[in-house]
Formats: sequence, structure tokens, C-alpha cells
Amino acid sequence: MALWYRRNAGIVVCNRQCKVLICQRTDMVNSWQFPQGGIEQGEDVKQAALRELKEETSLTNVKHIISLKYPARYTFPPNVISSMQKRGYTNAGQDMFWSLFLFEGNDSEINLQTAEPEFKNFRWVEMQEAYDLCVDFKKPAYRIALKEFSPYIESMK
Repeated sequence: MALWYRRNAGIVVCNRQCKVLICQRTDMVNSWQFPQGGIEQGEDVKQAALRELKEETSLTNVKHIISLKYPARYTFPPNVISSMQKRGYTNAGQDMFWSLFLFEGNDSEINLQTAEPEFKNFRWVEMQEAYDLCVDFKKPAYRIALKEFSPYIESMK
């Protein structure tokens, strides 16, 4: 049986201090990540990223910088696959399509108490720290975001 990977929009939001937004998941202890979510049929990567960003953080005051045209794949470890299968998911991992945005607003616009909260906290960190804080199985995908987006973030300084 062939494994399939869900198409997913990964979202890196950079503020004017060149820090990136990471959020702490509600369902895992001390688990930090970038906002992300599935790409729905008919959506392009940018549309999915904007929708997911609004759904998860309430943010809309962002300027699109770039979206990668290729996926950054990560595979779930067996315990995560087992947990997801119990909830009806059958994918072995995700194909992350990364987008970078510049946040043009104020932190008061970030609202994690959304209709279906996925995060309980947020913070602004250096891009390298975001990579260091992500769970190990997502590191291959985060490494690509770090490599591709760091020059853009550096150029904003």
C-alpha cells in the first residue's frame, strides 16, 4: 500500500523586528510550531496559508512575501500515526508548502481563542530558535523554511 502525504500550508510570519511567530499547541506538552493547516481543494498555497492563519491566530494584517513552489515533506513517527488513525486520518505525514508573511499589525491582534483553538500561547523568536523548538519529526520541513526564508528575513533588518 502506497503512503500518502497530506498537502499542507505552513506559515511563517515575521514581524518588523525580524522575529517569527511560533505558537504552543494545546494538545501536546511544550510543543511549539508555526501555524499550519490543510490545503483545501481549489485553494492555492497562499490562499490556504491566509485562511489557516486567520483560523488559528485571527491574523489578517499581513503582507505576502513569498510562497515556495515545492513541498517540504515530513513523516509522522508510528505513535503519531496511531493517534491520528484513531481520529480518522490515514496520511503518513505532510507535504508542507511554506509561505512567508510580514506582520504589519500589533500583537493585540493575535487571538488564539478561536472557534477551535489549536494554540494556547505564542511568542516571537529568531528563525533558528523556531527550528530548534519544533518537534524532531518536523525538522526536515522546518530546515527548508529556515534555509529559504532566512535571507528574506535578514534583508528586512
